[in-house]
Amino acid sequence: MLVRTLTKNIRRAHALLMQSLWGIMHGTETFPVRRVRDGALDLLKWLALLCMVLDHLRYVGLSLDGLYVPGRLAFPWFCLAIAANLHRVKDGPAIFQWRYLGWLLLFSVISEVPYRMFIEDADTLNVLPTLALGLLVARGWQQKTLFDRGLALIALLLAAVFSSSMMFGFFGVLLPLAMLLVFSRPWYFSVLPGLVCVAANQWQVLLNSGNLVAMLGLATCLIAPLAGLVLLRQVTHVSPPAMRRWAYALYPAHFLLLLLLRKVIT
Repeated sequence: MLVRTLTKNIRRAHALLMQSLWGIMHGTETFPVRRVRDGALDLLKWLALLCMVLDHLRYVGLSLDGLYVPGRLAFPWFCLAIAANLHRVKDGPAIFQWRYLGWLLLFSVISEVPYRMFIEDADTLNVLPTLALGLLVARGWQQKTLFDRGLALIALLLAAVFSSSMMFGFFGVLLPLAMLLVFSRPWYFSVLPGLVCVAANQWQVLLNSGNLVAMLGLATCLIAPLAGLVLLRQVTHVSPPAMRRWAYALYPAHFLLLLLLRKVIT
């Protein structure tokens, strides 16, 4: 009996190994992002923050239009970070995800005044409300409870009704979900969040402008999800400073610092 059970387990392990090797050789094997906190995720967040600052440097009074291109990486990489956190704690206590939402909502309010001070003619809210609604939508798809699905539906309705007031609009709210969907798919499915990212970045305006910066911006939007996923899956042995709760304060703080820089320049 023991020999029979052992033989059965060996055959099962061999079958799983051969299936995995077949998937690797034929490009069908997926490599999910590691479930524990790692340096790659923190590196992604730092790079997203850097790209956001580069993008906003265009508003300090210098001719820096080319920074629009790396700036297109910031939002999709923040959305990917949300998806990575949801994927990592999907079976953990719900309190962690509610704290995540709470911090986003708190700094949505705190950041609005510095945001308006720096971008005086802003016609949308700051980016954090978009990320908060996106978190609710992605969580609703992941958890599948009636309560979570209800919150996701409310978030979708708010995004649809107030799309013109949301930074990156309705499609920006969908992007964290699109990112989450590719975690269980082969790498080439990253074209889905890539297209959602393009839609969130006013592709019609960029396409009609026809200049080099606009075209490079569109291309960057399309490949940003894939680039972020490759970073999370392949970059190892990195240990940047961990982005914890204090990092939320960097969002309103960077507006104030750039505002000061603009006053110095002008």
